[in-house]
Amino acid sequence: MNPPVDAALLGDLLHAADADGITKHVVGAVIPNAEGNVLLLHRTADDYLGGLWELPSGGVDAGEILTEALQREVAEETGLTVATIGSYLGHFDYLSKSGKKTRQFNFTARVTHESHAVKLTEHDAHLWADRKGQEQVSNAVRSILATWREESA
Repeated sequence: MNPPVDAALLGDLLHAADADGITKHVVGAVIPNAEGNVLLLHRTADDYLGGLWELPSGGVDAGEILTEALQREVAEETGLTVATIGSYLGHFDYLSKSGKKTRQFNFTARVTHESHAVKLTEHDAHLWADRKGQEQVSNAVRSILATWREESA
């Protein structure tokens, strides 16, 4: 089982990222629905990493707490309101479009209204993905989803 999200954990995550030379922080949300499917978003073809299916995710603003950023990004990208943030599922690192060393911190999240309320602003499609549909994501996200499945079993 993964640790609960509290101020100490969030501080430790940021400290470790700084020690690893990470210069950009991103948060990602694993949002399951009542059927156990997970919300995935599809990047537009002309965007960085265009065509990729991904978790709702986005950059952390200066001075923003990771959990605040998660709530904001989910709302901005999907129109959904995060009701609760569950546990920390792990992270993965990558280079951003501008070449910054980036770390995406991933958490479970529950939203107030799920399937029918998704309103996309930055992506061209969404999917409530079953296990097979979840295979469309990157290897890094696939690993996060495997951790989520183990935790929810």
